[in-house]
Amino acid sequence: MLDDPIKYALLAALAIALVTAAFTDLKSRRIANWLNGAIALGAPLFWLASGMALWPDIAMQIGCAVATFAILSILFALRAMGGGDVKLLTALALWIQPLIFVKLLIMMALLGGVLTIGFGMWHVARRQKDKLAIPYGVAIALAGLWTIGTFYLPATAVAAVAQ
Repeated sequence: MLDDPIKYALLAALAIALVTAAFTDLKSRRIANWLNGAIALGAPLFWLASGMALWPDIAMQIGCAVATFAILSILFALRAMGGGDVKLLTALALWIQPLIFVKLLIMMALLGGVLTIGFGMWHVARRQKDKLAIPYGVAIALAGLWTIGTFYLPATAVAAVAQ
């Protein structure tokens, strides 16, 4: 069913890290540097397990991560995004193929919109409009999990888990 158990073990570790990032961001509005670092350091192992070539595959992954960090750093400087979110998305860019990463960003934006509406309603209901803080790491993690399940797991494995 699975063609390379090491590759899928690494994807499982990434999924666990994403769930951890979501829960810590939800609880404390922070994503730990050690967690982002572990995600980033796992990417080269995934590249090796996936049989990626140094050129152009790995170079494109690194280029995508550098571009992601550069663009999101501007958003961080404008206070439109948190530092942990920037680092988490940059680390994810090392794992996810660039064209699929664009789909991840679209899904993240959609999930983030739903999350923002939900948290906005929650804060209005509790009469705490000024204390609104959106744990966007949740949207990033959910989009990452969606990406893993949709693009990286074989269809037979996804169907077996769904049953």
